[in-house]
Amino acid sequence: MSAVLSPADAGVGNEERSEGVWAAAWRRYRRDRVGVAAGVVVLAFLLLIASSALGLVARDWQKEVGVANAPPHFLGPAPKAATTGIASPDGPNVDLSDVDPLAPRYAEWEARASQLRTEEAPKAETLPFGGDRLGRDVLAKAIKGTEVSVFVGVLAALVATGIGTLLGALSGFFGRWIGDALEWLYNVFESIPGILLIFAFAAVFGRGIGTVVLILGLTGWTGMYRQVRAEFIKHGSREYVRAAEAIGASSASRMFRHILPNVSHVVLVRMSLLVVGFIKAEVILSYLGLGVPVDQVSWGTMLAEAQSELILGHWWQLVAATVFMAAFVTAFSLMADAWRDALDPKLRGLE
Repeated sequence: MSAVLSPADAGVGNEERSEGVWAAAWRRYRRDRVGVAAGVVVLAFLLLIASSALGLVARDWQKEVGVANAPPHFLGPAPKAATTGIASPDGPNVDLSDVDPLAPRYAEWEARASQLRTEEAPKAETLPFGGDRLGRDVLAKAIKGTEVSVFVGVLAALVATGIGTLLGALSGFFGRWIGDALEWLYNVFESIPGILLIFAFAAVFGRGIGTVVLILGLTGWTGMYRQVRAEFIKHGSREYVRAAEAIGASSASRMFRHILPNVSHVVLVRMSLLVVGFIKAEVILSYLGLGVPVDQVSWGTMLAEAQSELILGHWWQLVAATVFMAAFVTAFSLMADAWRDALDPKLRGLE
């Protein structure tokens, strides 16, 4: 008589559940040391931005804490220009009363004016990263500019990514009259030069951080739309989508639970390019006076100010804005590349 095996002995119910898409992607991402290091840098920037937004750092970036164009600490204070007195051809000094009868009263007037003058804190001769032409700390400006520029670039990229992904998914999945209508809208935006669209929206909505985000988001979604549409057309007829349809999955489920995770690496790569491009666009708009308001600071306004300072040999504001921008853009691009590789379905079978 054969023994009856229990479900536990037969292995029933002990099967390991398959790993989810995002869990597997996170596991693969942690293997990429460069990507993890880049993610740490991006996280540090995000913490710096949050601290700046809460007023914990760079709160007094508008205060004139140093002398005009104060050099960085490692350069030391700028040499003071030598003053020359009025020398007489016949002797070393000239009696100013012979030149100006009111000269003896100057000291008295200066003493009276000093009594009415409010006391000011002494201004620093040097600052950590130097000062601008008004004596404001360049390091504080760079931190505050990071908050504004990264906020504009990332939020505008999210807006453009959301619009482009949604419209591309609808067009590629449904096709027919929905696809035709969205293709017509895409062609309208593509037929107008992007810079003219940006200027037109800027002229209508005016200046402001929210306006810049709206302008860039509404004008930068077309590339994302085109790529997502092509990916949805390609994946829409594959076996796993047909199988989901056969078991009764809705159109929304097939679009966003089955197809979208398999094209997310394309979306991430495109979004990283949008972040970099939108930060550059903010620089251009701020340089032309169409970006952030005059009472705000960004990498674009810093570079615009540095142009006139560089002629006088004051290079520290240009270097500070460039270093902060290059560090964030490079780290964000490397992190996005690592996540693209982790989410790429073609690489899953190589494990």
